[in-house]
Formats: sequence, C-alpha cells, structure tokens
Amino acid sequence: MKAVTWHGKRDVRVETVPDPKIEEPTDAVIRVTSSGLCGSDLHLYEVLTAFMTPGDILGHEPIGIVEEVGAGVPDLMAGDRVVVPFQIACGDCWMCLNGLPTQCETTQVSGEGMGAALFGYTRLYGSVPGAQAEYLRVPQAQFGPIKIPEGPPDDRFVYLSDVLPTAWQAVAYADVPQGGSVAVLGLGPIGDMACRVAQVRGAGRVFGVDLVPERLRRAKERGVETFDLSSFDNEKELVSAIRDQTDGRGPDAVIDAVGTEAHGSAAAKLAQQATSMMPRKLVSPLMERFSIDRLAALHTAIELVRRGGTLSLVGVYGGMADPMPMLTLFDKQIQIRMGQANVRRWSDEILPYLTDEDPLGVDDFATHRLPLDEAPQAYEMFQRKRDGAVKVLLKP
Repeated sequence: MKAVTWHGKRDVRVETVPDPKIEEPTDAVIRVTSSGLCGSDLHLYEVLTAFMTPGDILGHEPIGIVEEVGAGVPDLMAGDRVVVPFQIACGDCWMCLNGLPTQCETTQVSGEGMGAALFGYTRLYGSVPGAQAEYLRVPQAQFGPIKIPEGPPDDRFVYLSDVLPTAWQAVAYADVPQGGSVAVLGLGPIGDMACRVAQVRGAGRVFGVDLVPERLRRAKERGVETFDLSSFDNEKELVSAIRDQTDGRGPDAVIDAVGTEAHGSAAAKLAQQATSMMPRKLVSPLMERFSIDRLAALHTAIELVRRGGTLSLVGVYGGMADPMPMLTLFDKQIQIRMGQANVRRWSDEILPYLTDEDPLGVDDFATHRLPLDEAPQAYEMFQRKRDGAVKVLLKP
C-alpha cells in the first residue's frame, strides 16, 4: 500500500510499504477513505524529530471502511463505516471507565513514561503506524472505532477522530459560564473549531486571535470577534484591547490553541532549531529532560484571562524545563486544565451536531482536499500557511 512516511526534518515521502494485517484478536483493518493533516503532525515535521524513526507512517485522523476484524471485535463487521480516534484505548480499564482513554492503562507507553498509545506519533507514544495511508491496522477495535451512517460525505464525520473532540474538550475544560466570554489564541483547525463549539455551548462572546488573514476571515464570518496579532506592537496592547471589551477584567476563559511553536520566544525557537539539527541519539535524552517550548502564547493567555478565570491548553506542549510565572498564576487564582482529547468521552455528545443543518460547519471546514500522493506538498503548504490552508484532508 501507499503511505506517508517520515524521513527527517521537513522530509515526508509517499512510499510503498507492506499492507497491515490482523495481529491480535482485538484488531481491525480499515480501508482509509480520508485522513486529516493535523497541526500536531507539523510538530513531527519540525520540532519533535528526535523521537521519530525514518520510515514511520504519519497521521492520526482517519475515516474509512472496515475490511477485516479479529475474533475479539464483536461489534464491527466488514463493510462498516467508521471514524477511528487518534488515541488507542481498551475501554475497560479504570482510566477508560472514568472518561480518560488518553491515559488507558492497557495501552500506556509505560517504558517512556507516557499515556495511551497514539497513531502515527513518535516512539514516545508507541511508534504505532499512522493513518495517512491506504489501509490502517486498528488495535483495540472493540472500543475505539465510532460507527457512522452511510450517505453523507467523509467531511461530515472525519473530524470526530481529533478536531471535534479536541475542540470540545478545550471548551469544556475552559468552563465558560453561560453567556460568558472566552478568547481563543490561534485560529488553526482546533482554534477555529473551538470558537464554533464555544458558540453552540452558550458562550456570550468569543474572541479569536491570529495573524493569518484567511484564518481571521473564516472566524469573523462565523461571528467571532477577531483580533489580528500583527496589528499590535506588543502583547500588552493586544491584552488591553480585549480587556476593553470585557469591562477591563479580561475574558472568563482563554483557550491556548497554539502550543509549542508560537510566534515570538526567539531564544526558545533557536534552541528548538539547534536540537533538530543534532544527531537523534544525542538529542533525544536531552529533550526528555531539558527541552523547552516557545511560550509566547501561553504567557499571553496568563496575562489575558481575568482573575479567577480558567486557562484551557489544547495546543501541544513538549517542554520539560519550561519557566512558568508562578507568582502571577497564584496571585490571579488561575485554574489550568490541559491534555490530549479523550475522544470517546465526548463523541456521543458531539454526534447530534453532525446533522444536515451542520451547526458546526464541518461540511466546508476543509480548505484543501488532496490525493495522498501530494502529501509532501500538503505538509509544506500547511507548515508555511500558504494558499489559505487551514485544514487539509488527504484522499488515498
């Protein structure tokens, strides 16, 4: 089969690799019909290269058709249409039963000290072959796959794999009061969808911050009050402008949908670039203990949120030695919640919104739909924010 494989910093290729097969009774194999390109994939493309191995298959946002199931998968059969969550979880352990499949005790990558295994996402999360491919082996298929109806196009449901539950959890964790206010930093796919979710969950005012014109336009068209970061001389001016809209206090909640590769933080950016050029055997132990993030977005969020408010961190962070302004966090009495999205915890809540009325705008959420063979160009376009790329779907 064809698959998108990682070979180094900014080097992904479409190669022919062996077809997946059933290896455990709880496996399934699906034929992928669409697979998303995620902002998290760009971290592998640029920053987290120390934890990758040449030939790793990328991707973790698939929808497709079941081809084969193991004997331990009673609720799926060949021909079923399914979305596969990006994390791999059993559904039966204490963590899964308590709504935390990202911490599944069956698939935890304990040797790396990490949570549940993820598709296509570094040795830290199990080096599981990913979903930007023609076929995908799905472990723990007795729990993970979400059966969906025939008929609507893939775009209606594919975002259940990651974008929708990640945005949903970001808003739930932000604990926005009914009629309250929330600011979303970063209007990429997750930030854009978080704005939409906040609106349908009853937020009174939603502020969106970015510096990419296409992203700002999309959010504004859906009623988000947008702020172009590039039009302010510094962070304090941006914070002041949003505070002016919230009685001088700041929003009730702030969602950081940017993460480790924020603009600014020049010293941290230099450190990340330097480590990405070192031999992987040398840099991997260093990053596990001493890596740092670019924290510009997080520091803005801390400054912006009102006293007693909540920060919801949904952008991926990977630093182990990040300096944090603990005095400010303590003095402002800020609550912080974060983590990978627990997909199956939220999927049943989200499904009623995936109707023909399309309140979340999933049917036209993708800006680009490209054949799998064009994945290298898609990665470059998305990473450089060219051609209005906000969300890319790859079609095997």
